[in-house]
Amino acid sequence: MSRRKQPEPPEDYVLEDQAGHLLRRAQQRHLALFQGIFGEDQPTAMQFAALFTLWRNGPLSQNLLGRLLAMDPPTVKGVVARLEARGYVTRKRDAGDARLLRITLTPAALHDLPGLVERARAVTAATLAPLSREEQARFVALLRRLG
Repeated sequence: MSRRKQPEPPEDYVLEDQAGHLLRRAQQRHLALFQGIFGEDQPTAMQFAALFTLWRNGPLSQNLLGRLLAMDPPTVKGVVARLEARGYVTRKRDAGDARLLRITLTPAALHDLPGLVERARAVTAATLAPLSREEQARFVALLRRLG
């Protein structure tokens, strides 16, 4: 039985230089910083994003919240369920359209959000710390274009 020779990887392709790989590595670093600054018993990055979006926009349907945060329906459902279990949101059927679940912040969330925002600012500062101020502004602008 003859064995086929395996093709060699191309020399002009370096995984560690690819945008997707670098973005994933940067995201991993950011999430580690987020968890370290927020702590284990605090909202995750996605949960914080949902809380802040509700704070800025007021009560939203679960569907719209997911669309604003680019979360697929199962993901936003899980995020909202965990926030509800924490006592940060309530879910109720919309009075005008029973198909919609309306998500509302609780008084506990409104109490905690200012402190959570300060932690989020610290996460952003730590994430961007290796860059100069000019590089930080450019990097964020480039990410906006990519997103």
